[in-house]
Amino acid sequence: MGASGARALLASAPDAGRDEDPNPAAERAIEAVLEDFETAGLDARRLAMLRYTDKLTVSPASVRREDVEALRAVGFGDADVLAIAEVAAYYAYANRIVDGLGVELEEG
Repeated sequence: MGASGARALLASAPDAGRDEDPNPAAERAIEAVLEDFETAGLDARRLAMLRYTDKLTVSPASVRREDVEALRAVGFGDADVLAIAEVAAYYAYANRIVDGLGVELEEG
């Protein structure tokens, strides 16, 4: 998952802050998530969300009802679960289109 994907997923949690310009602490948190979200010190909601989206991205056919129940167990409702799946699916789709067309992204 790229930095923009991590930012989008972290921001998609219903209780996430909506700062337009991330502060240095937020940037460090994003870097920690990119390094290893399991050890990044995330709260239970974000950890469950990233476990789900990681599984949905890497092995979508292996996602089971229990994975959705894990999201519900930390307080996500049905609309939240749908939004999380939609964000993950959108980034997978967009990345495959860009890769499939050989698009080279600009730096910056």
